[in-house]
Amino acid sequence: MKFRGKHLASAAASTPPSERFSLKVALWLLDSPRLGDKPQVKHLAGRLLKQPARQGVVVAQSRLGQMLCRDCGNARDRRIGHELLRQAARAGDRRAQLEYARLCQQNDPDQAK
Repeated sequence: MKFRGKHLASAAASTPPSERFSLKVALWLLDSPRLGDKPQVKHLAGRLLKQPARQGVVVAQSRLGQMLCRDCGNARDRRIGHELLRQAARAGDRRAQLEYARLCQQNDPDQAK
């Protein structure tokens, strides 16, 4: 298979197919209208996103961070989610930037300005 750009070739070569598959499945589950709201599906998607997020995949960091900040009740998970969102926002993910700004504004309205 030929790749048209060096960026695509290096990204495809650096990520094993099983990890790309788990990332795609997790994103599909979360974006599915019927499945995305169920707690068991969110739990499964979170488990699938954990490893790519640890490896620095920005999309995984963003989505997992959002899930942890919105859906988890304990402070530890919210703190981890906040950190993942911060990393994804610094990497340029627009959704993470907006969510991180919203969280910062909730925590300290003067700091977000």
